[in-house]
Amino acid sequence: MAYNLLKGKKGIIFGALNEMSIAWQVAEKCIEEGAEIVLTNTPISIRMGDIQEFAEKHQVPLIPADATNVEDLVRLFQESMKHFGGKVDFILHSVAMSLNVRKKRSYDDLDYDFLQKTLDISAISFHKVLQTAKKLDAMNEWGSVVALSYVAAQRTMYEYNDMADAKAMLESIARSFGYIYGREKRIRVNTISQSPTMTTAGSGIKGFDSLVDFADRMSPLGNATAEECANYCICLFSDLTRKITMQNLYHDGGFSSMGMSYRAMHQYNKSFENDDKK
Repeated sequence: MAYNLLKGKKGIIFGALNEMSIAWQVAEKCIEEGAEIVLTNTPISIRMGDIQEFAEKHQVPLIPADATNVEDLVRLFQESMKHFGGKVDFILHSVAMSLNVRKKRSYDDLDYDFLQKTLDISAISFHKVLQTAKKLDAMNEWGSVVALSYVAAQRTMYEYNDMADAKAMLESIARSFGYIYGREKRIRVNTISQSPTMTTAGSGIKGFDSLVDFADRMSPLGNATAEECANYCICLFSDLTRKITMQNLYHDGGFSSMGMSYRAMHQYNKSFENDDKK
């Protein structure tokens, strides 16, 4: 059911690749809720994914841009404002990638050039988006910027690797820039710490399917899906959340507040029963 929460609003969605992408789900929900959007991703991601078909189906602009390249971002915002005939009301940053993860380099054997790329793509790009938008005065007052994070920014999650460092930096940028953008322009900046979600990027992490299963069993409400995350993003883009800023908001079925669940304890005790039988 649509509620017209974004009627009359205009936004830019970074990172939609295919139907598995949270950004794809956000884009669909934005349109359902009455918003006008511009889609953007790197040229190679556009070629690899299905986003061009989405753009054609919904008749929305698809503007190639590398979120790590300031010149690309300037062009993106300028073309978006020209298309909208005015400023932007919301932005989704759903951009992340680790070559160390892809190359299966463990955290105690990182390639530092890869690490720099991880931080630039997955975190510093968020600062570049915010800084470019601010310098161009590209956002309306009471606008909203949301980036997608993960609980590994606060907790050690096996095999999440240098992406954990990137997510910690991402959340710090939201707080630091959120203060400046809120004070000067009334723009709110938040991150959503989403459940492990089987996106194209997530599926590249070693053991990610086990992590998804563990989180689902541990969380009292179960994992939040990509569609449910999209609904949460819509709320943060809307006028219903005007005074929420500089927050990392957990959207994970309660996982982040859990220590030990009944199911996990039961499984733990069973492991000892099996050991006793040996």
